[in-house]
Amino acid sequence: MAMVVVREYDPEKDRAKVDAVERECEVGPSGELSLYTDHMGDPICRVRNCPAFLMLVAEMGEEKEIVGMIRGCIKTVTCGKRLCRNSKNINSNNAAAAAANNNASLDSCIPTKQVPVYTKVGYILGLRVPPSHRRMGIASKLVERMEEWVRESGGEYCYMATENDNVASVKLFTAKCGYSKFRTPAILVNPVFAHHLRVPRRAAILKLCPRDAELLYRLRFSTSEFFPRDIDAVLNNKLTLGTFLAVPRGDRSWGGAGRPSFWRTRRSRGRCEAGSREGVAGGGHGAAVAGAAVVPGAVPAVRGPLPVRAGRGGAARGEMVRALCAHAHNLAKEHGCAVVATEVASREPLRLAIPHWKRLSCDEDLWCIKRLGEDYSDGAVGDWTKSPPGLSLFVDPREV
Repeated sequence: MAMVVVREYDPEKDRAKVDAVERECEVGPSGELSLYTDHMGDPICRVRNCPAFLMLVAEMGEEKEIVGMIRGCIKTVTCGKRLCRNSKNINSNNAAAAAANNNASLDSCIPTKQVPVYTKVGYILGLRVPPSHRRMGIASKLVERMEEWVRESGGEYCYMATENDNVASVKLFTAKCGYSKFRTPAILVNPVFAHHLRVPRRAAILKLCPRDAELLYRLRFSTSEFFPRDIDAVLNNKLTLGTFLAVPRGDRSWGGAGRPSFWRTRRSRGRCEAGSREGVAGGGHGAAVAGAAVVPGAVPAVRGPLPVRAGRGGAARGEMVRALCAHAHNLAKEHGCAVVATEVASREPLRLAIPHWKRLSCDEDLWCIKRLGEDYSDGAVGDWTKSPPGLSLFVDPREV
């Protein structure tokens, strides 16, 4: 067998060859609907917006035929939570002060007893080897080189996502590369119809400015698994359509049609589910918040809204989530998208409130994870790979 060389992707000479390999590789379970991702001439578009990213290609023979590729990115995310030692000195006035002062640190003004524990992780995606070159160890070499880059950059973990019934992919990562099965979120996809959907009359949809949206995320959702520390970069990305809050119409505790006063609400609890919908409850009522982003590709899509746990009013929360889904659908229609997609944790309580077509969705995606080093950034978490799943997790919309 000719020698295989793994090197960094060169956009000037590799783009056409990479696109050809992409078209050879079916993505999706055999015999079912398959997915081809059109990168619109930019093979690194799925990782370009992350803090650090890399794409590698494997080439073989004198003609330097490209026989494989892999993409990866590195980011800092929440891997757990711990009690804040100075929590007794923190109150909601700090958060209000942060909102009023654009130069204030939002991380330092979170009125909660629990604070997130962050870790640096690598995310592996877009591993492709054409059928004619499989079972030659090419995929393993690509994964090893990507892990080496993550480790050298200070990453403590690597994780990846695949279909649960993709036997070859699961076997490669768990049996050969040392990964463990970790989380099984559901991908819920709904088509965009020719008509606008009616938003329930009991719901009012408010659009939050990026500053308010960031504060809400850090106040209520920062202890969710995989919450990105650079949430501000996500919210300010040019493809983000906005963050929307659904509240019971006429509920004055949310600030009416003006600036939301969510940082002053009491009895609010929430966890985020990335790129989709979140929920917050205040004053005994249910509410939900969503982020939406346009995802370019062969089938344009809106990513979001995302569901979340909230305090009281289960029926009201479900209605608010449905209102956000309708609003996201209408945004998708206005931007020429074909589907609305969201990914939620397997135990997400509001999952049943999200409209989706089973034929287009995946009930059980699979995330696998691997610890790269022996040391931990915070002993409060320990080995994250052995932690039990929570009710929610954050799915970064930059990596769809």
